[in-house]
Amino acid sequence: MNLNIKAFALSIAILWGLGLFLMTWWIIAFDGTSTETTLLSRCYRGYSFTAMGSIIGLAWAFFDGLIGGAIFAWLYNCLNSRISKKTEQA
Repeated sequence: MNLNIKAFALSIAILWGLGLFLMTWWIIAFDGTSTETTLLSRCYRGYSFTAMGSIIGLAWAFFDGLIGGAIFAWLYNCLNSRISKKTEQA
C-alpha cells in the first residue's frame, strides 16, 4: 500500500502548524508572553511566545511539515515498493 504524497504532506503540515500554534497559546495562557530566544526561535525566524509569534510559527511549521511530510511519504513509497518486489520474488 502506497501513501498519497500530496495528502500525507498536507495532513502533516496542518497537524504540525496547528500543533505549534496551539502549544504557543498554551504557554502564553500559563506563563505569559516572552521574547526569549528558544530552540524553535532559532529554527523558525520571528517565532516567539507572543500573538504575532504564534502566527509566524504557524506559517513556518506549516511549510516545514509540508516538506517533511512529502519527503517521508516519498521515501516510504520507495522502500515499500522495493520490499514488495522482494516478497513477490520469494
